[in-house]
Amino acid sequence: MSPGIATVAFTFGIAGLFWLDWDRKARTSAALWLPVIWMLIACSRPVGVWLGMGTPMDSAIQVMDGSPLDRLVYGSLMLIGIGVLFTRRKVGAILRANGPILFFFFYCLLSVLWSDFPAVALKRWTKVLGDLVMVLIVLTDPEPLAAFKRLLARLAFVLIPLSLLFIKYIPQLGMGWNPWTGTAIFTGVTTNKNTLGVVCLCLGLGALWRFMTAYQDQEAIGRTRQMIAHGVILGMVFWLFRLMDSMTSLSCFLMSGVLLLASNLSAVIRRPRIVHLLVASMLAVSAAVVFLDVSPAALQAIGRNPTLTERTVIWGQMLGQVKDPVFGTGFESFWLGPRLDAIWRLNPVLRPNEAHNGYLEIFLNLGWIGITLLGIILAFGYRTAFKAWRSKDSRGRLLLVYFFTGLVFNFTEAAFFKMQAVAWLFFLFAIVDARRIFSQEARTDLAEVRSSSRLAGWDRSKLVVREGAR
Repeated sequence: MSPGIATVAFTFGIAGLFWLDWDRKARTSAALWLPVIWMLIACSRPVGVWLGMGTPMDSAIQVMDGSPLDRLVYGSLMLIGIGVLFTRRKVGAILRANGPILFFFFYCLLSVLWSDFPAVALKRWTKVLGDLVMVLIVLTDPEPLAAFKRLLARLAFVLIPLSLLFIKYIPQLGMGWNPWTGTAIFTGVTTNKNTLGVVCLCLGLGALWRFMTAYQDQEAIGRTRQMIAHGVILGMVFWLFRLMDSMTSLSCFLMSGVLLLASNLSAVIRRPRIVHLLVASMLAVSAAVVFLDVSPAALQAIGRNPTLTERTVIWGQMLGQVKDPVFGTGFESFWLGPRLDAIWRLNPVLRPNEAHNGYLEIFLNLGWIGITLLGIILAFGYRTAFKAWRSKDSRGRLLLVYFFTGLVFNFTEAAFFKMQAVAWLFFLFAIVDARRIFSQEARTDLAEVRSSSRLAGWDRSKLVVREGAR
């Protein structure tokens, strides 16, 4: 099949997925397109790269400069998003319920003061703040559950099929070559295989959740159509995983998928402690394999050597660059300037630009204070995600899984409070506490329904009296 014909076929296929999943009763706001566009860019390629204006980051100076076009796009989306939030009454209540998260953001902003590159750090902090703005837009939508579903669907129906199209029929867009080994690298709509892996991880879990939800709701309108749409996405995700060499994302998907399925069992729902035990067990096993060298064979079985592709060697080099272990180098400031040049000279082949460990990355940038605050965030976030799972909100299962995914993913990748980190965006949905708002809204709706029912009953009884009088 030629690239042109394949493009037309995939375009009709994507349109068909949207048609299969369409819910005519849902009335989400037009502002939902802001987080959709924001996340489409974050989950694929910068705007400048899409327009052919991107350049490789060959020096520390280029890393600091960034792209003016991307700053313009992100800045515009963020300003419009803030304007939207000013019109929504539920924002204040959500912010008050999430004090630990706001305090962490404040500390990140404060750390700009001791950064060697305060202007760069401030720009990066602003962009991460934009992630929170987009999450709040979804959570404060008039129909937050429908908005969350539509966000996942719009991302999955565009990014996953396009990745398959690029790899299969337009390889100049979806493939690259390893300059040292000469082997093919499958990137899809992203710029590297690891980003494509985490996109498949997060959107694949979303598709699995939607498939399970539709399967269980026997009376839902369009149930079969929804199962077909998200089943197709799951099939594409598995196909992409088969091609990619992103074992971190695949391992996280398998563990998170087990947690998603197990947390839906009636026996587990009746005994919530099983969820605690399952989460703790999988975290302990993952940490033991990665950090304690308990089973090097397990790493080799998934195609990794005991040094995790030399990451553990680089971790030692980075710790030697830390000058202030209490406060760190400032928000997103470690991988800038002379430090980046020094590490690149030590690793001319890998040329890392992150710690490949989210916990270590927080330490490098924010010090022990940052690690302490992160611990508070994780405790707060797990409490939030667990209570969401125990509630009647169908998102609860997925939010718990996204939280778990964020914990494990950061063992070998850096994604906490980090700009352009796909896993961070989905993790943020899990830790932001909005249950009180939704429960209050549900009680209000129930009261209105009961009031309407009583009024309707009064009208009917009045009508009966009148008919009898006649």
